[in-house]
Amino acid sequence: MAADGIEALEILDKYHVDLIIVDIMMPKMDGYEFTKQLRDSNCQLPILMVTAKHLQEDKHQGFIVGTDDYMTKPVDKDEMLLRIKALLRRSKIVNDHKIVIGNVTLDYDALTVSRGEDRQTLPPKEFYLLYKLLAYPGQIFTRLQLLDEIWGLDSESADNTVNVHINRLRNRFEMYTEFEIQTVRGLGYRVVKVDA
Repeated sequence: MAADGIEALEILDKYHVDLIIVDIMMPKMDGYEFTKQLRDSNCQLPILMVTAKHLQEDKHQGFIVGTDDYMTKPVDKDEMLLRIKALLRRSKIVNDHKIVIGNVTLDYDALTVSRGEDRQTLPPKEFYLLYKLLAYPGQIFTRLQLLDEIWGLDSESADNTVNVHINRLRNRFEMYTEFEIQTVRGLGYRVVKVDA
């Protein structure tokens, strides 16, 4: 545990760390500057920002400098543990380039989905779409979010492109019992784990 941001940077130089919990109000270097320095140096460690600051602009500033999650005090310990577990799981997905759900494995580098002897290589956009949804099970993504992230902001694809790719994925994996791609009316799509 570090007393301030400067000491925390020194600890990171000496020791292996899996996750950082940072307070905004720290002496010598505040949490915003600490997080910004880490991200500017290409450090990809998951960061959970904890603070007494409740205003939306404080939260926005936290995300702008690169935090992964944000909690306001007083902190519920059970909620913090759940958030830490989620951050570590996402970090492992990023580092390993793999998602495992039950008997299903998605390999980001090979663009493959494997289940027992069944191994399918997907077209890139289909794979990235499924990978995004499975990396955040239960989270709803709008068509626009998915279009921006998978196809890019400059893409001329219409938002029904997402619908087409979702339908292809559903048809391709309709026999898989481990997960289900759901339509959330008026919002978008999410994946839920069914039998993982």
